[in-house]
Amino acid sequence: MPRTVLAAVMPAPLVPVEIREFIEPELPEGGALLRTAMSEVCGTDVHLWHGRLSGVPYPIIPGHVTTGTLDAVRGTLTDPEGRVLREGDRLAFFDVHRTCGRCLACTAHRTPTRCPSRRVYGITDSATEGLFGGWAQKVYLEPGVVVAKLPDGVSFESYIGGGCGLLTAVHIIERSQIVLGDTVVVQGAGAVGMSAAALARKAGAGQVIVIGAPESRLDLSRQMGADEVINIDSTTPEQRLEEVLALTGGRGADVVIEAAGSARAFEEGLRMARNGGAYVIAGHYTNTGDSTINAHEHINRKHLDIRGCWGSQVGHFLRALQVLERYHHEIPWHLIGARTYGLGQINDALAVAESMVIPKALVDPWR
Repeated sequence: MPRTVLAAVMPAPLVPVEIREFIEPELPEGGALLRTAMSEVCGTDVHLWHGRLSGVPYPIIPGHVTTGTLDAVRGTLTDPEGRVLREGDRLAFFDVHRTCGRCLACTAHRTPTRCPSRRVYGITDSATEGLFGGWAQKVYLEPGVVVAKLPDGVSFESYIGGGCGLLTAVHIIERSQIVLGDTVVVQGAGAVGMSAAALARKAGAGQVIVIGAPESRLDLSRQMGADEVINIDSTTPEQRLEEVLALTGGRGADVVIEAAGSARAFEEGLRMARNGGAYVIAGHYTNTGDSTINAHEHINRKHLDIRGCWGSQVGHFLRALQVLERYHHEIPWHLIGARTYGLGQINDALAVAESMVIPKALVDPWR
């Protein structure tokens, strides 16, 4: 008799998530099954529930960053370095798959995050196709998905606490080109902003300033590596600009990182960057509306370098594992995942994520 698996399914935007039963798939050669230990509820999942991402093939099983143990494999499964993975190994996998490797984005432009064939677990894979999301007791790893062992000593909680925010932060630091001694302003004290602050510090920033709210997130941002924090709930945009200028000798920040997903934050961030500085935009994963800027005043006269940062690539996934292995003892990624929910509590988890009262809600489908 076929074995069954429980999963949380988002039928459509603004419809309560349901628990459904799925039959374990028959594995093709090179396919595997991951027994989920933890997944996450991130801002993207809230956007999915609100229907703010285009092309989502509802119903879906959300949960695009997930970790667990290798439950079953058919044939040989190897990591990117060719090392054989065995049942029982603690694993993480890269959620982006099916990039074609042939289109302009993959080849000439070297931007595989914009490949038209690109699919993402928990976002662009329909539940009608099977277990393609982490809010499930088991996840199907189709042939070709990039899989790697979780480093010894790195807990499931640390990996998933970092989650997609850590992978994005690795990409942000790459795009920001931080130089030793730089002052870095991070707009947003969510999971992305906290990891960006932590990695900016490790990349050599001399001063890291985090702007966000509530105070509990700012307290955790300090533990992650921020030198100074500014609470948006108790300041005006003018006061925040004045404070950044005061902390930088009137010059402005060398690098400003937008991790807030706010059109207003974009307007503020341009003003906080110094002449000749850089502004990296990572938080606008969905359309948050128009921003009003003056191209002369805010960009050209300042000779400002503006860089977009969309998603992550395999290299960022592998570097994130290296970062966790090296720094998990001193950077408290495990504290970002503040509460853990079972599948039966998933709608509560979504509500908490939507309210932003905690940095991140985790999902343990066996809870």
